[in-house]
Amino acid sequence: MGAATERFFEALPARAPEVLRGLVSGTLQIDLDTGDGTDHWLVRMRPGAVEVSRNRGPADAIWYSSEDLFDRLVSGQAQGVSAVLRNESTFSGNVVLFLAFRRFFPDPPGTRDPREVARRQTGRLT
Repeated sequence: MGAATERFFEALPARAPEVLRGLVSGTLQIDLDTGDGTDHWLVRMRPGAVEVSRNRGPADAIWYSSEDLFDRLVSGQAQGVSAVLRNESTFSGNVVLFLAFRRFFPDPPGTRDPREVARRQTGRLT
């Protein structure tokens, strides 16, 4: 497994208060195909908190991805929803958990918040 993926999962609990502000609650199992087997991550989400383990278990949703794709997701080089729509990864279960979890991924390099761009343009015009 890539070091970026390991760091990503280690950082989730600390990042949860800023990312999970809504009422999302449930367990997401993430299965990563390594080519030689499957690595499992169990992510229990609730408002403002995340617990991460390397177990399989009862889950409200399961997301299956290749290890390579997940490494690209955690580096901002790929987008989760796009990967599912292109059938590069699969998802089953409570889609709200997937949509909440994808907020942990970074934006692609060079992405700018359109609100910030508008603020800058407004500031230049005044």
